[in-house]
Amino acid sequence: MPFTFEPLPIAVAALTFLLAGFVKGVIGLGLPTVAMGLLGAVMEPAQAASLLIVPSLVTNVWQLATGPRFGVLARRLWLMMVGVVVGTLAGTGFMQGGHAEQAATALGVALVAYAVLGLTAIRFAVPPRAEWWLGPVIGVVTGLVTAATGVFVIPAVPYLGALGLTKDELIQALGLSFTVSTVALAAALAGGGTFEAGTAGASALALAPALIGMTMGGWVRGRVSEQMFRRCFFLGLLALGAHLASRTLI
Repeated sequence: MPFTFEPLPIAVAALTFLLAGFVKGVIGLGLPTVAMGLLGAVMEPAQAASLLIVPSLVTNVWQLATGPRFGVLARRLWLMMVGVVVGTLAGTGFMQGGHAEQAATALGVALVAYAVLGLTAIRFAVPPRAEWWLGPVIGVVTGLVTAATGVFVIPAVPYLGALGLTKDELIQALGLSFTVSTVALAAALAGGGTFEAGTAGASALALAPALIGMTMGGWVRGRVSEQMFRRCFFLGLLALGAHLASRTLI
């Protein structure tokens, strides 16, 4: 279904991507979660997911390119990225299924649980010897969740957060994971006939507010300490998860 160029959807989309870009600029993620949550009020989930493709791709490539260690991270995470592609393509059509709303609610609950644990003294760690087999599993599950909800964060974000990366490395690793997820989601939606020329044009128009918001959020992130960043990161996840989990209740 093509995007409707009417005042209400356009206004909602512009404000949504401005806010989503700001959240992403501050904590390194949240654009698809915020976008899917808010756009879902005025359009179908598959259409909302198609609308976020261009802003998500460009902001994630930007996030990926501005980090310090792309080559090292790419070599470390490539098996996980393969899993993301396989899982997303295997789940093609899940978003149109009858269980898409339940999947989004479960995703929100998982985000809340992870954020609450992250705000405590509990810390997860993945031993290096386990990355070769755990990474692909995490990737496949992330891909399946992406195909069902349009959101790329679970379980990829907890996994990446458990690798002991620095703030800048984590932001770049998230950018890599989300870039691959966006490309795979675009391929899945195009295969299902949802992401077509008209929707792609509308998605491109949503890029400007997303970039403005991301620039503002990046300015804020550059002025906070590592400890404050971690707190903002998990508080952001908590808010995003609560919003996603409550969508079926409001």
